[in-house]
Amino acid sequence: MTPLLWTLIAIQIVMGVFDTFYHHEFTERLAWRPSQRFELKLHGIRNMLYALLFLLLGWLEVYGLLALLIVAVLVAEIVITLMDFVEEDLSRKLPPSERINHTLLAINYGAILVLLLPVLIDWAMQPFGVTVVYQGLLSVAATACAVGAALCGIRDFAAMRRLGRMKSVPAHGLVDKIPGRKTVLITGATGFIGSRLAASLSGAGHHVIAVIRNPAKAEMLPPPVTLITSLDQLVSDTHIDAIVNLAGEPIGNGLWTEAKRAKIINSRIDMTGEIVKLIARLDHKPDVLVSGSAIGWYGLWADQVLTESAKSHACFSHELCAAWEKAARPAEELGVRVVCLRIGLVLGTEGGFITRMLTPFEFGLGGPLGTGRQWMSWIERDDLIRLIAYVVATPDLAGPVNATAPIPVTNAKFTEELGRRLHRPAVFRIPGGLLRRIGGGLADELLLGGQRVLPNKALSRGFVFRHETLRSAFEAIL
Repeated sequence: MTPLLWTLIAIQIVMGVFDTFYHHEFTERLAWRPSQRFELKLHGIRNMLYALLFLLLGWLEVYGLLALLIVAVLVAEIVITLMDFVEEDLSRKLPPSERINHTLLAINYGAILVLLLPVLIDWAMQPFGVTVVYQGLLSVAATACAVGAALCGIRDFAAMRRLGRMKSVPAHGLVDKIPGRKTVLITGATGFIGSRLAASLSGAGHHVIAVIRNPAKAEMLPPPVTLITSLDQLVSDTHIDAIVNLAGEPIGNGLWTEAKRAKIINSRIDMTGEIVKLIARLDHKPDVLVSGSAIGWYGLWADQVLTESAKSHACFSHELCAAWEKAARPAEELGVRVVCLRIGLVLGTEGGFITRMLTPFEFGLGGPLGTGRQWMSWIERDDLIRLIAYVVATPDLAGPVNATAPIPVTNAKFTEELGRRLHRPAVFRIPGGLLRRIGGGLADELLLGGQRVLPNKALSRGFVFRHETLRSAFEAIL
């Protein structure tokens, strides 16, 4: 085997490692997506074939029929890869970087076959036999790659089995508090919360009008859903019973530069203002506007318990939420009941902040942030959907409503419970000073600050959480 062939194999390995860890583990999180069970199975089989090939090519020269077996393995890899391409197109939308990487992998693999097949044909023409060939560092490197590929294969099979044990609650049963058949307009309908809400409402027989900015994301919403890209597309005689406003620029996907802060605020104010204008021109006004907000409205507190009647501390999070709630209030003057949901940290494996924690925790690299004493007021995603439905169906519920579970926990307790559920240690504490130097205000307010929030209004009106404790929530979603 020539140095050029080994160079191409090394390039293939590097691109494969990048694809596995950057795309499959960290950005796409395939190991936690039940829809990707078959894809993980294909990945597992392919990784095991790679492990076999690395060992054979690193240590042996095989002749006769044995060389044809290697050719059969290469052909099997091609078949599995083609099946993988089809499965990916059917089950998920690949990011551009993954598509480019897959294209380069395919081209490079073709070049490897061009150089490798003549060698294997030559071996196949010789009498049956096996020769051990030690190639120094190449043999050592091939062994290391074989071990890595086998471990990745084991990881894929284990994740596939875990996904088979994860059970999803039927979406339609989450909104049973809403009577009859309602027409509900949702902004932010392709997001982590909005997509589940849309699926719940449409599954229960309600008419959903989803506002989406990116038509390419339409496939995320199960039919039947009416899709629009602008509120201007709705005529004045459109009948809408309720509006749920969840649209806004993500706050945790980048540093809070001045431009980022302006984008975060303006995206929420502008959309909420458009909703108020829509309500003003509708012949039939909706009964309720459920507008998003967050527990960041309260600002940063230490251990003080915060209910809807608590005051606020000044910070960017408060500025953002206060502006968002203020933009929704003019709807009250139009005769519409307005509820501002002050949402806590939403738990689920398909999105939200916890998805960034699962991979490091699963590999035993998780732990508290800073001192770990900061409070985390959380809510399981399906409980949030149920609370939204409860708010829509409760005509005398208005104003701010805390959307958090009744039992908040400290960051230390949160990481301990997550580690326990994943059967991993959670001892790698990340220093607060390091987080502040990297994340600035984002780290101060979202990671190291916290609020101890209680859902007084929801509890006093009789809303029952399915997951009051963090352990119960983790058992449901993990």
